[in-house]
Amino acid sequence: MNLAANRRILLIDDTPSIHDDFRKILMPDVESNPELEDMESALFGETTKPRVQSFELHSAYGGEEGLQLLTTAMAEQRPYALAFVDMRMPQGWDGAKTIEELWKVAPDLQVVVCTAYSDYSWEDLLERLHAHERLLILKKPFDNIEVQQMANTLANKWDMALRASQQTSHLERLVEQRTQALQVEIEERKHLEGQLVQSEKLAALGQLAAGVAHEINNPMGFISSNLGALDGYFKQLQQMLDAYRQAEECLAPGEQRDRLKAMRDDLELDFLKDDIPILIRESKDGIGRVVQIVKDLKNFSRVDNDQTWQWANLQQGIDSTLNIVASELKYKADVIKQYQPLPEIECLASQLNQVVMNLVINAAQAMGPERGLITISNGVEGETIWLEVADNGCGIAPETVQKIFDPFFTTKPVGEGTGLGLSLSYGIVKKHGGSISVSSELGTGTTFRVVLPIRQTAA
Repeated sequence: MNLAANRRILLIDDTPSIHDDFRKILMPDVESNPELEDMESALFGETTKPRVQSFELHSAYGGEEGLQLLTTAMAEQRPYALAFVDMRMPQGWDGAKTIEELWKVAPDLQVVVCTAYSDYSWEDLLERLHAHERLLILKKPFDNIEVQQMANTLANKWDMALRASQQTSHLERLVEQRTQALQVEIEERKHLEGQLVQSEKLAALGQLAAGVAHEINNPMGFISSNLGALDGYFKQLQQMLDAYRQAEECLAPGEQRDRLKAMRDDLELDFLKDDIPILIRESKDGIGRVVQIVKDLKNFSRVDNDQTWQWANLQQGIDSTLNIVASELKYKADVIKQYQPLPEIECLASQLNQVVMNLVINAAQAMGPERGLITISNGVEGETIWLEVADNGCGIAPETVQKIFDPFFTTKPVGEGTGLGLSLSYGIVKKHGGSISVSSELGTGTTFRVVLPIRQTAA
């Protein structure tokens, strides 16, 4: 809608002479009309004599014609500032009916009723139209100056209302923009808070892992040492038992020899001689597995360093992570490793281990009721290395692929996922100057590809 002053007026009256009078009053040619010059002097005084502002007057000689003009003006977004409506129009609608129809099209239209004292009861008219502020009366016969002043006053009032409305709309837009900006800031804060909470959890997990690893390593050390000593002692005892067996055979048949044989049979000595070495060997293997898990836990958490950039073996980190999440994979998927020789890369190893863990767990959770397959492969391309984690699970819908790295976005049921795993992984990879991408097909599977530089820049 145009911000310029609205000088458009609609006149609805069935008398042509009234239209002529209004045109002379509201559309004056001051330079060729001495009468109006005198009117200016009477209105504004001899010293100022501003030019009388001209209006754009549109004439209608009946209510139906006036409604048509108003409808067209509203459709063109060129509304009238006000309308003068005669009350007595014998042909067609009277003034009250005309005003009712005009307000159906333009509810805020200011209307001036042109009537004599005896035409209508003013109280009855106001009660019928339910409008006290939008309805004024111009009594016939009217004065030219009165018409000019009323038109100017109402047009200025319309302009002020329009500007106030536009200022309100502008303020509403500003409020909406600032609300949206605030909402974005709130979401960013939530994201940062989520990352902070996750980082604190990981730091606490790392410290716990380091403490547990240290506490486990001590008893594992002496248990492993004791098992080694026990194995040696048993071998010595076995030699002694063999000597006793040979001495027993030298005894003459009799009660003593029969008693020793019965005792040997009751104790199942021959079975013990075969089973005890097996038990010791299996215990050693179990201790070795525990030691390896503790070592992998330390490698995964990497709390023994100060989180500075260090050179690390990515494949070692992958293997350590797979051992940590073995229970998550045990009943869901088999893992195939397609490794190629990789150089050490400059990185924050514990954070990259977190990325691998997130990708592997997501792959395991994507499996259906049948056991699936997870393939981990890597390679070198120029000054970068790449890592791919592929699964043959359910896949990701195309409309979801675009959102999976968004903070707090998850397709898991409420309470089963925070929506931060892939978002944090994305942030970690970007922190390393790398990239992470995904390709997926519903019902076929998903592949995540991570590309990392071998060496970090000095910056």
